[in-house]
Amino acid sequence: MSFSRRWTKPAGIGEESLLSFCGPLTEDVSGNEEESKKELQLDSSPKESCLHPVREALPKVTPEMIQSSPEDDIYYRAHLPGAGSFQCSVTGLGFEVNSAVTIQYRYASWNEHLSAAAQEAWVVTGPLFHIKVQPEAVGAVHLPHFVCLAESVDVSNCRIAHFKSGKMTLKEPTKLNAFCAVLENPSFSLLGVLWRRLRSTLNLLPMHSLVLIFQQLSAANTTLHLYLIPDDNSVKQAIEKQEMNWNSKLIPKPSPFNPLFFGCSYQVSSTSHVVITPEPHLTFCYKSPKEQQLFIEIYIRNMAEEIWLHMTDGRNGTLVWKASLRSGDINPPTSASRTLSGAAFMKMHKKELCYRMGRISPILLHLRDANVINSDEEEEVQSQSMSRKKNQALLQLVERKGSEAQEQLYKILRERDLFLITDLEKSS
Repeated sequence: MSFSRRWTKPAGIGEESLLSFCGPLTEDVSGNEEESKKELQLDSSPKESCLHPVREALPKVTPEMIQSSPEDDIYYRAHLPGAGSFQCSVTGLGFEVNSAVTIQYRYASWNEHLSAAAQEAWVVTGPLFHIKVQPEAVGAVHLPHFVCLAESVDVSNCRIAHFKSGKMTLKEPTKLNAFCAVLENPSFSLLGVLWRRLRSTLNLLPMHSLVLIFQQLSAANTTLHLYLIPDDNSVKQAIEKQEMNWNSKLIPKPSPFNPLFFGCSYQVSSTSHVVITPEPHLTFCYKSPKEQQLFIEIYIRNMAEEIWLHMTDGRNGTLVWKASLRSGDINPPTSASRTLSGAAFMKMHKKELCYRMGRISPILLHLRDANVINSDEEEEVQSQSMSRKKNQALLQLVERKGSEAQEQLYKILRERDLFLITDLEKSS
């Protein structure tokens, strides 16, 4: 399956163009790029809009999550049941396979592999993945990117970076979809999507983006952290992990309705009196998941029934995002004595919940109604032989889906078994 908008290599084109970066990663770039015989073309399919982009409808697979300790990187292990196309429900990484296979992968850091010289020539436009799988088991890999193809973008500048033994090779994608670049017959180690950096279009590459808002539950009155990041799951998950350690709660809000541009400044304002520090603007940029991400702090002394936040382009004042914050978004849904977010609560009491959660069928039903899990995932949990193993499978599944899913499970447990949750909270 493909998105409504893509490019493919025209018939008669030569071998894929390659650009090698040899030697230590800190050295200058060497090697020459072979020019394609024909210019890559976009299909004449209808454009998607940035507000309602068309995402690939591949069957979702929920991977195992492997982590030796909280400080170690998380590995994902996907068991693909047979021939077909599949997409990881956590990372957005997709695979086309001819038979059943197990694939292991994790996020990697561009900063650790992309040399300074290469960073001058190329823009990071998607996560970097370290992928392990038996040779020739995968017919094609779908690598996520966050460039907005609804705008006028020169797609011939897109490349897939392949790192191996300290050397980077750049390959033309087989096709480019709205949210992923497809590479057929791939060889694996480190793979990710880059875009050629042109001086004439330095700030003209439109990007899909996310606005993330977190409430610090233990801070005075209402204190929010607002992030502006590319639509990159690796960065989003790193922020969620950091904010969970700070005992924060995610407040889900829509994404910007216009594409944004790296290097540009975006101004944040409110219809009510709020204090924004250090400055009421953010520069839109890519930072590695292992780096501290940029955010602004918004302090609200007296939370009204509703306040609005706005974000405008610092160059021309164009409104690019707005969101309403209501008292129900901000205040904990129950007693003000609650000091842990749902994600932090699940992490702290995971062992106790494995043994003490009650009948799991109604919980799974509520999670399906809230679109947190699907029928296949429900069946996977129910297939466990003992109630403790079912509880453990559910907690691991929700943990893989992130803090918003954990908040939903916390809310359902509080509604169905208030005495259990209250007892565990007292022990906190």
